Amino acid sequence: MKRRVPSSMPDLSEPPPRRKRVLSEEEHALWDSVARQTKPLRKKSRLAKTAPAKTPVGTTPAPPLAAVKPVAKAAAPARHMPSPPLAKSPVPPLASLGRRGRSRLARGKDEIDARLDLHGMTQVRAHHALLAFLQRARSDGLTFVLVITGKGKVGSAEQERGVLRRQVPHWLGLPEFRALVVGFEEAHIGHGGEGALYVRMRRSRG
Repeated sequence: MKRRVPSSMPDLSEPPPRRKRVLSEEEHALWDSVARQTKPLRKKSRLAKTAPAKTPVGTTPAPPLAAVKPVAKAAAPARHMPSPPLAKSPVPPLASLGRRGRSRLARGKDEIDARLDLHGMTQVRAHHALLAFLQRARSDGLTFVLVITGKGKVGSAEQERGVLRRQVPHWLGLPEFRALVVGFEEAHIGHGGEGALYVRMRRSRG
């Protein structure tokens, strides 16, 4: 008789499961002492490297920023210095008519173009009258004028006119009058003598 072979045979290729080995007390004590003496290894710190940003395809990378230079302060505008005022042309000094000029007026060779009599005027009124008279004479283009002041006598009613005899020559020397007249001389006796003055006018410009 043939011996039947069982259809299912156990697979002997796989090793049988191993049983866990139980440590003894001496092994536990040895493991604990070893574990206490063991120190963990230090991990080397690695610097994180930032990955360069990827530029999208089709775009031009932006140029690097230039170093910003400090803006220099604008120079303060130069102050405009006012120009000095123009100096007025000095008024020329008075010039004497001289003996020859006085003689020509006395003999009538040079004509007296106008006369002003200051008799009976106060100093204020006489000053205004003299200035207006000379301004008009210059604008009219006159050359010679006669200004009568009066001799005056101290203690008399003509004392004020005696003051005008002294004041009129002083007024003619002032800048406002020197711009109008060239000079003056005491008149001939036939035109008033000490109580009158020949005045030569300055020609107007233009």
